[in-house]
Amino acid sequence: MKSNFEKMTDELYERAIEFVDMATAVRLKGNDKSVGIEVSEEYKREFFSIIDKINFNLIEDEENFYGYFLLQMGREINFEISSPSGVNFKGSKYIIYFNPLLFLKLDIKQMETTIKHEILHIISMHLIRAKECKENGKYSTLAVNLAMDVVVNQYLNYLPPYSATLEWVNVNYSLQLEAYQTFEYYLGKIQTELDLQDENEDGEEHDTNMDEDEYAKYDQEKTHDIWDESDEIDEKTMTEFTQKFVNSSQKGTLPEYMKSFIAQFKNKNGELPWNLYLKKLMGTIESNKKKTVTRRNRRQPNRLDLRGELRSHKAEIAVAIDISGSISDEEFRQAIKEVLSIVKNHNHEITIIECDREIKRIYKVKNVRDVQDRVATGGGTEFSPVFEYLNTKKFNLLIYFTDGKGERNLKSKPKGYKVLWVISGKGDKLSLKNPYGAVKKLSKVEEKNKANMLDLKDVMYDGYSMNNQQPII
Repeated sequence: MKSNFEKMTDELYERAIEFVDMATAVRLKGNDKSVGIEVSEEYKREFFSIIDKINFNLIEDEENFYGYFLLQMGREINFEISSPSGVNFKGSKYIIYFNPLLFLKLDIKQMETTIKHEILHIISMHLIRAKECKENGKYSTLAVNLAMDVVVNQYLNYLPPYSATLEWVNVNYSLQLEAYQTFEYYLGKIQTELDLQDENEDGEEHDTNMDEDEYAKYDQEKTHDIWDESDEIDEKTMTEFTQKFVNSSQKGTLPEYMKSFIAQFKNKNGELPWNLYLKKLMGTIESNKKKTVTRRNRRQPNRLDLRGELRSHKAEIAVAIDISGSISDEEFRQAIKEVLSIVKNHNHEITIIECDREIKRIYKVKNVRDVQDRVATGGGTEFSPVFEYLNTKKFNLLIYFTDGKGERNLKSKPKGYKVLWVISGKGDKLSLKNPYGAVKKLSKVEEKNKANMLDLKDVMYDGYSMNNQQPII
């Protein structure tokens, strides 16, 4: 026997179909596909009374963070979205949208879960990161959607049957994705597989549709399209608004996974982690130029004795490491592996500089196998020797790994290259009054005995660690 809640959702579902049928009839009669679906104010009140019931359940739940977060969100009905719910940012707040034809077919636990799903996307800053990935041009919308859904769905129960879970993606795309990895890990693996198969050998695409009705069709490639309708605001502003939502939602005890999501979000007040910042920085550094006799000098084209310039398509990157003992081998190995992973698609040369009070060693690396054991030292730290050395060379970027303890002022200011400081998990802040670049925090890494040291290919190199097994985003 159906409960009153189930009877109400069934009735609202049937009335939703009537609204769709009326809009379809008008479209056919006037041959006007722009006619939208209009619902009565009474229907909206009754539909959102369902959402109020769910909101109350979430607030009463031990994971009440979701309930208080939902309480701050605007609510809209939208038959155009290809998932039960969706979110975007409009008018200084997050709006959650519901497609009644998809949402009302779920049971109440699944309804709660699809709302949790949207909120996890928000605090993972996926709305911003999805836009960045698409603008990059390397990743398809489908790969981005699948990767982000896999990340958040691993922490949720009572998912709708067609959800993009880790198991679903592994089966449908012939992958062996590992659990609790980072967004970048999933995105890379999924995009590679999509590039390889593009379509099935018989020409049929993967079937992710729930049914064939135009407005009741779940389409994985379009599930987050509504994100693109967010107001055009800068990342910093959106982060500040999200921070307010998160702060107002923490009313009780948080589950461990939620603590990690929020800790990752709050890291450096919501700024991008150092590795993501480095990825953005890589697109801004200019490669060195080389002289050529095949091109005239641009400023003085009539001077045939002056050589022109061509891009050498290779930029010089210095990775400085504080060897005073404040940064562990684990931290540096993990970090340098991430650096190499980020620059692998660019023609850049990496130079490692080991320094305490003075530079001890300089050598070049092409891959992680070239990284040498650090020189033993027990002295203090000065940053200036590295800058003095780089100022005599042609470098484009310096990445300096340190616990932050050193001089207050540099003896030599950087000339012609960008600087990124990465503070050790043991460090607090950079001692320099003027860092001449961005300062980011290195994620904490579990210390291991050398006898039990993992091979580098087994070491996690991105994201926030949850008991060293569940990195977020």
